[in-house]
Amino acid sequence: MSRRSIYAEGFGHKNPIPAACRIGSMLYSGSIQGTDPATGAYGASIERQCELMFDHVRRIVAAGGGSLADIIKMTVWMRDRDQRAALNAVWLRAFPDPEDRPARHTMKADLDGDKLIECDFIAVLQSGGAA
Repeated sequence: MSRRSIYAEGFGHKNPIPAACRIGSMLYSGSIQGTDPATGAYGASIERQCELMFDHVRRIVAAGGGSLADIIKMTVWMRDRDQRAALNAVWLRAFPDPEDRPARHTMKADLDGDKLIECDFIAVLQSGGAA
């Protein structure tokens, strides 16, 4: 199996790295932030950054050949974990069925600039096979 870099429209890193990487049925993302796809600016509030972050997650997993249903684990870093209600609101819209949600670990982090939240994910794609 070969490794394939995954790029998604409206999302990019400043460094020369892809949004995600796929080998076989495994898809791992890099860091995903709550940035506006048109301007690259962070959302003005934690709620907006959460929405933008999940929009990027959807696009990245789709570019890799999957969907939110394929995500098995998300790790989230927040400047202020007391703001988890904003994260949980978007989380519940993305994963409404309590019997069909990925695992999640949310940690406090010293995030730079205007970044209030970021995440990464691991997905096991149902299509499997070739990268």
